[in-house]
Amino acid sequence: MKYISVSEFAAKYGVSERTVRNYCAVGKIKDAFLTGKTWNIPQDAKLPARKKSQAKIMPLLAILREQKEMKLKGGIYHKTQIDLTYNSNHIEGSRLTHDQTRYIFETNTIGVSDESINIDDIIETTNHFHCIDLIIERTEEKLSEAFIKELHYILKSGTSDSRKDWFAVGDYKRLPNEVGGIDTTLPEHVHKEMKALLKEYNAKKLKSFDDILDLHHRFELIHPFQDGNGRVGRLVIFKECLANNHVPFIITDELKMFYYRGLQQWEHIREYLRDTCLTAQDHYKSILDKYRIKY
Repeated sequence: MKYISVSEFAAKYGVSERTVRNYCAVGKIKDAFLTGKTWNIPQDAKLPARKKSQAKIMPLLAILREQKEMKLKGGIYHKTQIDLTYNSNHIEGSRLTHDQTRYIFETNTIGVSDESINIDDIIETTNHFHCIDLIIERTEEKLSEAFIKELHYILKSGTSDSRKDWFAVGDYKRLPNEVGGIDTTLPEHVHKEMKALLKEYNAKKLKSFDDILDLHHRFELIHPFQDGNGRVGRLVIFKECLANNHVPFIITDELKMFYYRGLQQWEHIREYLRDTCLTAQDHYKSILDKYRIKY
């Protein structure tokens, strides 16, 4: 069998090399394999199909796509990239400020500072921008294990975690972990539980706001990855809100503790998480009102 490089495959189908590497990493290109850090792709391999719904998309998604392609500054795409990335990373301990996050997005550089900055915070910030782009591009795609793994692969690529032998970038965890003192699904059961969760979720033709929150709660209980579960989980929420005509939302630092309480109490008092997320949604709606975007 003859093999071609990532760049040759990308040129052949008119896609980015990053997209091709992501496809290889999550097994979407059959029989592709790594030699060192180089992917070898069968010459006759086909580009994975992207299934798109024929349903009318919400105005917000259309505008996000348009502004992304335009590389427009100062619009809702620009603000969403910065606010979602800053807040989601900050919840997980990133020390970058909102202004530093904005500077990285706008200039692809980090300003000189007297304080020391964790390289992983910078890498994960730029990676998170790419994750949001992936979501905007492929919102209508049915949520799958492969898509979720692709988000994780993008988020954690190039970080110090990716250089650890036991850390699986773009794949499920190899070691048991916990969250908030609560045991999560053992590594050997993650695939089975994720498969069952997504099968149940995708079987619902119309996903309500509570359906999306329930998906998030159960995803976080499974905690399928060694690290990055919170950020991937919140990215999935954003995607599924856009896909199901719900206004998305961003959990800010002010809502963090209410958000954690809501996740912990979801099975007993659903109002905690629901009300927190509706509060966050109201804030995002006020931003949409400012930009005169219908929802």
